[in-house]
Amino acid sequence: MNLSEDFWENKYKTNKIGWDLGDVSPPLKAYFDQLTNKELKILIPGGGNSYEAEYLFKEGFKNVFVVDISNIPLEHLKERVPDFLESQLIHANFFDLEGDFDVIIEQTFFCAIDPDLRVKYASKMKDLLNEEGKLVGLLFDAKLNEDHPPFGGNKEEYVSYFKPYFYVDILDLCYNSYHNRQEMELFVKLIKK
Repeated sequence: MNLSEDFWENKYKTNKIGWDLGDVSPPLKAYFDQLTNKELKILIPGGGNSYEAEYLFKEGFKNVFVVDISNIPLEHLKERVPDFLESQLIHANFFDLEGDFDVIIEQTFFCAIDPDLRVKYASKMKDLLNEEGKLVGLLFDAKLNEDHPPFGGNKEEYVSYFKPYFYVDILDLCYNSYHNRQEMELFVKLIKK
């Protein structure tokens, strides 16, 4: 499956971005609103238009990084938030990224990558997190597509990927999902082993 930069650039150019809520995801907003340490180094991989990064930035979190394989959504974020540091908008393949973060936010990235990369994703997340770092976000709890994103899955499958690298703090049906994702999302909070 070729989910290349060209594939994603074309999605943005043709406005086929059905995953884009146009706003911060309600469960993530609720999570962000209870964070007190504004110094946290936060990564949003496959961030897309990244309303989550915009929200965090406007709430005083200045240590937020967004990585995306397509430059188009990074440009959109820069247009909406001109003060967002260009050095924190990373045009790259997530799997080539290096660094260390306190929190990584999962929002429709996991379901966008080839399912064959899921084990590699879990390992890469562990590598990018500081000691006791957290992977927090949303995973689809639904059978979706098999030949193109979004790819679905279920709790049992996800635990098999993450258990070698993380303690599962929360992995439960999300109670405050966006209206068209009700009963289809798991809220996940994993702590690096």
